[in-house]
Amino acid sequence: MTVLVTGATGAVGRHVVDRLVAEGASVRALTRSPATAGLPSGVEVFEGDLERPATVRAALEGAERLYLFPVPETAREVVALAKEAGVRHIVVLSSSSVLDTSGDNHSGAHHRAVEEAVEASGIDWTFVRPDEFATNLLWKWGHSIRAESVVRAPYGNAPRVLIHEADVAAVAATALLEDGHAGQAYVLTGPQALTQADQVQVLAGAAGRPLRFEEITPDEARAEMGRFMPAPVVEMVLGYLADAVHHPPSPVDTVERVTGRPARTFARWAADHAADFAPQPAGATA
Repeated sequence: MTVLVTGATGAVGRHVVDRLVAEGASVRALTRSPATAGLPSGVEVFEGDLERPATVRAALEGAERLYLFPVPETAREVVALAKEAGVRHIVVLSSSSVLDTSGDNHSGAHHRAVEEAVEASGIDWTFVRPDEFATNLLWKWGHSIRAESVVRAPYGNAPRVLIHEADVAAVAATALLEDGHAGQAYVLTGPQALTQADQVQVLAGAAGRPLRFEEITPDEARAEMGRFMPAPVVEMVLGYLADAVHHPPSPVDTVERVTGRPARTFARWAADHAADFAPQPAGATA
C-alpha cells in the first residue's frame, strides 16, 4: 500500500509518517522544502504545496491512500487530482469545531469546507476531528513561560481536554492502514479535563521549576492575542474558554477505541515538550 502524507513536516504529519513507516507502508511525503524535511529514510519525499494543486500531481500518481492536511481554498482541486490518480481513501485532518453550526466559528468553517470537498468526490473518507491540541500552548504560553515563568490568561478555571498530537496521528494512521474506517468521523480528546491553572502546574512539574498563573480579563487577553492572531480566531478562543467555565467538556475514549491504547495524558505531553518551555538564554528571542 502506498500512502501520501501531506503536511508531512507538521506536528501531526511527522507522527503519521513515523507510524506508517513503522508498520511497513510505502510512504510518500509532500513538503515545500524537501532538503530540510528531516523525514525517516525510506520515505519518498516530494516537493509540493497544497496551495498550488498542480505541484501535488506527481506525488499522487500511484498512491492508494491520502492523508490530507486542511487547506480549504484548494481542497476541491487537490481532491479532484487525487480521484484522477486513483486514490481510494482519504483521511482528513479536521477539527471538532465542525460540529459548531452557529455560523460564527472560524475554525469550523475552515475545516467543514475541506470535509465537504472530500465527501463530494465520492472517494472513501475518514474525518479525524481532534478537539483542542495541547500544542496550542506553545504559541499561546510558550514565550511568557520561557521569558518570565508566567502564564497570563483569562478564565483560569476553564477546563479543557487537550490532546497530544501523537494520538491524533495514531488515529489517522490506523484509518490509513486498516480497512473498516470509511465513512467514520472520529472526535478526539485527551483523557482528562484540566483547568488552565492546573495545566500550568503540570507544565511546572515537567519543567522542574515554579510557574505561576495570572488571571487577566477577557478584554486584556483580546488586546494581547490580537497582536498575533486574526480577530475571528481571538473571539473563537475566548468564546470556547468562557463556555467551558459553565459547560465543562468531557473526555471521549475514541483514541483507545480506534487504536487499542489509551490516549496520552497531558502530563505526558508536558514531559515530551519540556524543552520547548525552557528559559531563554539572555538576549535570545522566541
